Amino acid sequence: MDRFEYAETLFVKEDAILQEIKADIRRRGMPEIFVPPLIGALLHWLVRVRAPLAVLEIGALGGYSGVWLARGLPESGRLLSLELDPVFAQVAQANVTRAGLGDRVQYRVGPALESLSQLEQEGRRFDFFFIDADKENYPGYLEWALRLANPGALITADNALQNGRVYSSQANDESTQAIRRFNQTVSDHPRLSSLLLPLGDGLVVAQVI
Repeated sequence: MDRFEYAETLFVKEDAILQEIKADIRRRGMPEIFVPPLIGALLHWLVRVRAPLAVLEIGALGGYSGVWLARGLPESGRLLSLELDPVFAQVAQANVTRAGLGDRVQYRVGPALESLSQLEQEGRRFDFFFIDADKENYPGYLEWALRLANPGALITADNALQNGRVYSSQANDESTQAIRRFNQTVSDHPRLSSLLLPLGDGLVVAQVI
């Protein structure tokens, strides 16, 4: 057991519903790329502390991270999740409903960059963002998050370490290069106060200032 497993075992309460959602994703043959329980618990905690009324998730998969996020919402808070695959969105909706959160979570299907543009046209604004979709578009997702953010909003993003590829001189694939640009932009951006937490595969946490 390493220090992360120790922390997860002691502090993370992954209940039967969350375990069933992961099992459902596996049963359907969907990609097993849901966040680790420790990251889910951290997202839940950040939402509870921030108490956002509007959360935007980019990348739903089967609803596992969505449940962690939605469970932290205040009574009037709502989660909007963007998902490219309509089947994945249906599975996610079923799973958040199974968790008793169906009335708090909405899914929008289609390419996320197009959905983000539509949200701007609709005048939507958000207090919390979780980015966990195709890595090549992370820089674009960050740009849109900044455009859609309320003052003080938190922007979080998973897989910021790319299994160590971001700091390996041998890795120059498109995804890794995109995450390097994303991380550098977050670090340097004058409107962001940020950290990269080396938990799981790396979680970026940034506040819009």
